[in-house]
Amino acid sequence: MTNPSNSSTASPPAPAAPVITKSEVTWRGERAFDAGPTGRQHRIEAGGPSAPGPVEALLGAVATCSSLDVIDILAKRRTPVERLNVSVVAERRPEHPRRVTRLDLTFCIDGAGIEREHAERAIQLSFERYCSVAASLASDIAVTAALTLNGESHPPIRMSVWKPGA
Repeated sequence: MTNPSNSSTASPPAPAAPVITKSEVTWRGERAFDAGPTGRQHRIEAGGPSAPGPVEALLGAVATCSSLDVIDILAKRRTPVERLNVSVVAERRPEHPRRVTRLDLTFCIDGAGIEREHAERAIQLSFERYCSVAASLASDIAVTAALTLNGESHPPIRMSVWKPGA
């Protein structure tokens, strides 16, 4: 007699529905646009004096997305972040398309009880597993992240960014 709970004919779980995110862009003249979901838009200006350009907005999105992960991961360790700042430097191709080929991020984190190894691991987990913006970038972009923890700087670490099937 077979045990139904050990049956190998059980069907696999249904795949999860995709997460849908929407945004829109409205041209405001010259090289300025309002971008984002209805009611929560922000200005993007290509070469403008008062708002980030498209690539700068992308860099801000990577830094923000990974920062949220780092804050959440460290909070789960009961070592909350008190202050966080991320600077991002992108290297781009000189010819069109002037795509990003390298990202160097520096995470400056302050917080009582945060250990270097835990902060560096939180950054790595963000890029390897959680940051949807970084995971959406081309897989050939070299990414490094350096940590300054409570005023003490540490050398950059090469990040492995999530890839499909990995």
